[in-house]
Amino acid sequence: MSAQHTYRVIVRGAWDGLTEGARERLLAEAADHGMMSMRFTEEGSLSYEPAPLKHFSMRYVVVCDAEDGAELAAAIAEDRAATALRELGYGFGELRSTVTDLDTMKINRKSASRR
Repeated sequence: MSAQHTYRVIVRGAWDGLTEGARERLLAEAADHGMMSMRFTEEGSLSYEPAPLKHFSMRYVVVCDAEDGAELAAAIAEDRAATALRELGYGFGELRSTVTDLDTMKINRKSASRR
């Protein structure tokens, strides 16, 4: 059995082919999807700026086998994002991801003399 790793994945994309209704909904809900809403969760959190309404990002936590690595974590997160956006009726273009493996991330702690 392989070890499980936890990944933080940021999926980025651009809105594409939004209907007028979808555009109006995104603009009306923009305050709920700004900088303060950025959280890494299993179900994902959507963030975007209303002006211009062009790009978005979604943040995910993905747990999978370490041997499958960052590539699988990115694929899982992109699939979750695409599914969620389609269910909401939002048009989007190509998705791209940035993955961080939390289990291998080095944490630099300040020494007492540097505080």
